[in-house]
Amino acid sequence: MTEKKRSIDPAAIEILERPECQEVSTAFSRAEAMKPCPIGADGRCCKNCAMGPCRLTKEGQVGICGATLEVVAARNLARAIAAGSASHSDHGRGVAMTLLAAAEGHAPDYKIRDIGKLTRVAGYLDIPTEGKEVNELSKEVAEEALAQFGQQTGEIIYVKRAPEKRQEIWHNLDVAPRGVDREVVEMLHRTHIGNDQDPEHILDHAVRTALADGWGGSMLSTDLTDILFGTPSPGQAQANLGVLKGDEVNIIVHGHEPTLSEMILAAVQDPEIIEYAKSKGAKGINVAGICCTANELLMRQGVPLAGNFLNQELAILTGATDAMVVDIQCIMEALVPLSQQFQTKVITTSNKVKIQGAIHMPFVEERALEVAKEIVRLGIDAFTERGKVNIPKAVDGLVGGFSHEYIRYMQGGIYRGSFRPLNDAIMAGRVRGAAGVVGCNNPRVCQDEAHSYVVRKLIENDVLVVVTGCGAIANAKYGLLSPDAIKYAGHGLRETCEAVGIPPVLHMGSCVDNTRILTLLTEVVAEGGLGDDISDLPVVGFAPEWMSEKALAIGTYFVASGVYTIFGVKSPVAASEEVTRLITEGWEEKFGAQLVFEPDLDKMVELALAHIDKKREALGLTEYDPQRFAKPGVTWDEVMGYAEKVGAPVSS
Repeated sequence: MTEKKRSIDPAAIEILERPECQEVSTAFSRAEAMKPCPIGADGRCCKNCAMGPCRLTKEGQVGICGATLEVVAARNLARAIAAGSASHSDHGRGVAMTLLAAAEGHAPDYKIRDIGKLTRVAGYLDIPTEGKEVNELSKEVAEEALAQFGQQTGEIIYVKRAPEKRQEIWHNLDVAPRGVDREVVEMLHRTHIGNDQDPEHILDHAVRTALADGWGGSMLSTDLTDILFGTPSPGQAQANLGVLKGDEVNIIVHGHEPTLSEMILAAVQDPEIIEYAKSKGAKGINVAGICCTANELLMRQGVPLAGNFLNQELAILTGATDAMVVDIQCIMEALVPLSQQFQTKVITTSNKVKIQGAIHMPFVEERALEVAKEIVRLGIDAFTERGKVNIPKAVDGLVGGFSHEYIRYMQGGIYRGSFRPLNDAIMAGRVRGAAGVVGCNNPRVCQDEAHSYVVRKLIENDVLVVVTGCGAIANAKYGLLSPDAIKYAGHGLRETCEAVGIPPVLHMGSCVDNTRILTLLTEVVAEGGLGDDISDLPVVGFAPEWMSEKALAIGTYFVASGVYTIFGVKSPVAASEEVTRLITEGWEEKFGAQLVFEPDLDKMVELALAHIDKKREALGLTEYDPQRFAKPGVTWDEVMGYAEKVGAPVSS
């Protein structure tokens, strides 16, 4: 496989093509050398007990316990959804614990930065606010949030934030989640040997488990993070490995928890720490992010993005990364042996994540800033051990940090914020529909190709796009999160974006912030004119390069919320026609949406546009016409060509 087929990222291609990197083990080379197991990849393998593993490769074959292929495939998918839900929701629990510690005075380095958001969240949780001090209210909010995890009966409070019609669907199907932890535990129990043996019944509870994450743990995580660190608003930054600096200490924060990364950022601004760096010969300290920690710091602090999931090893291969500070999720064990060939210190900080050979420095909120300074000093000391440094020049500008609150504000201001302009644009056909393009990188496919291709095609067809997670970083690397991306947009979308003052691709945060998209869709429904449920909207979801169990949980709670969702790469249940039918036609009948696996990029886009047009027709909206808002007699290419020739700005 050539580097260009491994990735379309110019920084990745440059590093992988260097002679000294040709023999170095990376996720790209390991994926090429290790072929995926065709039995497990399609959902045919059951290893849930010691009688197996049972490989169901023949027609009509069953496991030793008698489990059919349909049950095995459903169990495998359900267990993956449970693991994904547990991961994101446990992240939310951690944020709630930090908020509680801050409110009680046990974490003095953390402050409540968004009191307005605190008050709104208290309202969501049915907590009275009148006459309460900030710390008192914060404590009650944190405690009520934590109660959502251990709750055994009833339903999680945030279910009521969904459209009423959607809530009715969940209640009628008995999938409204009771408590986050209960649903995850029950999913694992049901899929233990000798338990649930009806694939549809198994998948019903998989939906309930995913909803406990999407409308529970993850949504709480986003809200509580905003309370602690501020609700994001747009700001400029840069993306790709070119953000690393040859004459400064480079500290990369990698993972998912902003409680750590925010303190690292505070530590590097301490005058004593800056002076220590200069005493070692560095001009300063540069912090950059990888994966969703990158998104968290970008949208609140403007910290640059070093890259997404498949850039983590490449950052070390530049020779310029002095410390890679990691917490939870998406961290490759391969970082440690690779770092030992350079000066890079890999530092694990979470008690949930230890990597053999890494430096483990437990991060505790009670002495957060102190620990952060100790970590930064390790990176500074490593700067003195640098060998050859070779930083790619590839870098691109972006605008990131569009919270759903800001999207509402930018359409009407502080006092009249609404989604009316967006709804009207969709109803008039200026905007054909909307899409969320999210999710991971996967070395089984070309890095970033699917993300960037799908987004380009969607905005070309007047579909407004929102992005999160590693998918957001993928688009940032190619200028698709900058205002300049408007040149790729169709006439109607361009006109709308220029009127509102936004790019056609909106960065909405980290992967846990997919719940911002759910909130946005709920507010679009509430605005009126586009039906009375999320499933009525002309919208689609994508995870074009997915690889993690979290992605399956996210995709499932989006489908259960009414969003037709398309995954790329391959289907983990391809072996079972029945399970495939259940998550497509079956979930369409129950929830008004499907979970579709389609590896072909053009077919992905075709499916999405067909779905959007079907929903427009069902709503009785004007038929989409790509030329309706174009200037008569002049092609768009002609307009752009003339503008480029004379150096003039273009308006629609």
